Amino acid sequence: MTPDLDPTTDLSFTRTLAAPRALIWECWTQPRHIPHFFIPAPNRVTAVEIDLRVGGRFNTVFDVDGSVMENKGVYLEVVPGEKLVFTDTYSEGWKPAPDPFMTAILLLSDAPGGGTTYTAIARHRSAEAAKTHADMGFHDGWGTVATQLEAYAKGLMT
Repeated sequence: MTPDLDPTTDLSFTRTLAAPRALIWECWTQPRHIPHFFIPAPNRVTAVEIDLRVGGRFNTVFDVDGSVMENKGVYLEVVPGEKLVFTDTYSEGWKPAPDPFMTAILLLSDAPGGGTTYTAIARHRSAEAAKTHADMGFHDGWGTVATQLEAYAKGLMT
């Protein structure tokens, strides 16, 4: 299920989350859940729009250190319970973005003990863009998001 990775343009990590795959999927696909994990704290998600279909919007607004950051994107692939692919290369209606950054690929599978094997891949247009993202802290940032997601999902289980 994992796509071929290009070490010059793709960043990735895999972690086992202590929450069932169906719940992790729900967290990633329902707007009410996204603000609870999608950006490393203390930064915040202040708005989310999801139209969960190929070509549908995945728009978020962040408050990062008091600055508003809008991110508009679309879903490129949706495999229920298993895979989400979204990008900021286009916005809804396949409108090209003036300065796209990456395509995200999220892969989910069942892990032993009822958890989820969670793989996050950030695919970039160039080696330079991948290096910029790595230098920005891809592994720490997306790792923090995975930790926040796990904690939030576990809280939903009680």
